[in-house]
Amino acid sequence: MTYTPDNRVIYDADSHIMELPDFLKSYADPKFRDDIPEVSYSASLVTDEEVATIMSQGGKHSPEHVQSMVDLGDELIAKSKEIQALGAFNKDDRKIAMDMLGFKKQIVFATHSVAFPFHPSSKKPMDLRYAATRAHNRHMSDFCSDDDRLMGVGVIPLDDPSRVMAELEFAIDAGLESIWVPHRAPIGFSPGHIELEPFWSLLAESGIPFLLHVGGSPLQALKSWSNNGRAAVKDWMGGGENVRTKDAALMHQPPETFISMLLMDGVFDRNPKLRGAAVELGAGWVPELLKRLDWVAKIYGRVDESVRFERTPSQQLTDQMGFTPFPHEDVADLIAQSNEDLYLFSSDYPHVEGGRDPIGKFTKWMEQESEISQTKFFSENFLRLFPESRVA
Repeated sequence: MTYTPDNRVIYDADSHIMELPDFLKSYADPKFRDDIPEVSYSASLVTDEEVATIMSQGGKHSPEHVQSMVDLGDELIAKSKEIQALGAFNKDDRKIAMDMLGFKKQIVFATHSVAFPFHPSSKKPMDLRYAATRAHNRHMSDFCSDDDRLMGVGVIPLDDPSRVMAELEFAIDAGLESIWVPHRAPIGFSPGHIELEPFWSLLAESGIPFLLHVGGSPLQALKSWSNNGRAAVKDWMGGGENVRTKDAALMHQPPETFISMLLMDGVFDRNPKLRGAAVELGAGWVPELLKRLDWVAKIYGRVDESVRFERTPSQQLTDQMGFTPFPHEDVADLIAQSNEDLYLFSSDYPHVEGGRDPIGKFTKWMEQESEISQTKFFSENFLRLFPESRVA
């Protein structure tokens, strides 16, 4: 028996690796290896002691720990979390986890290793950031190589157009099935800049979607907004290192901006085969985004030829994008405000943010929807973005 019900086919649009400290270093080109930092868990729920114990065991969970996770059975997703989860960093254990979860396919993101390649800083030379990008993509390809249910996500920062195509071609050749890009403006220009047109064009022609995901842009609100003279607030799990109260109110703004700029720069219009998804960024903001872009194009298109499209913005995004709601968001209400083709199921395994029973949560929201609408949410919308992923 698996966590996924027998009467439901489910494709999972969000899961993660919990990287060990040498995740980047061990796969980096030798000339950069010493300068690429170890992956850090200093701002997370994972403790240094947990990491040290795993590393002392050769970078593996003990056989006893693995068995204790297997013994959880249907409760694996509820109780197997973070770095202690079954298959969090070991690809052989992940196969067992997939057998127990029962998802037909599962998109696999990194967790902490993207901080170095994604976030620009004068202290992070471009050579090193792109070397870390290459190391990440090598390791992700290896992790997913032995189980065709696992769909590895490559990463590519867009800050240096002269390097972007080489990294995309490498990721495609390595068998990665989607590309995570930061949902912020590249350094000094729009993501729809003409120098990035070959990037979007190759993604479209190769059938590889781009993905936006929490962590792809600085998460926390500017410190000045949180400086109210009172005690610092905690995140929803009682810590303080993840999404805090004010962050939750604002975290939709960067991906909404990124998608809006891509659309108004004509990237979707010029590349109708391009597909993408915004993952673990919520979806409550999506219906208003569609409405806003439609009226912006209609009104400003009278004088601005660049936003005169044959397909309305809302149709372009319906055709070419997907969005994963948080488990607490009423998916039926989002569908009523927009349409049933936009939204995707995600588990976020093994992160605690995914909750104890994501299938149960989303099924409850969708229980009054038609079977067609439920099937779209749990599988068909995923397969529209990843058509080669269909499992007979």
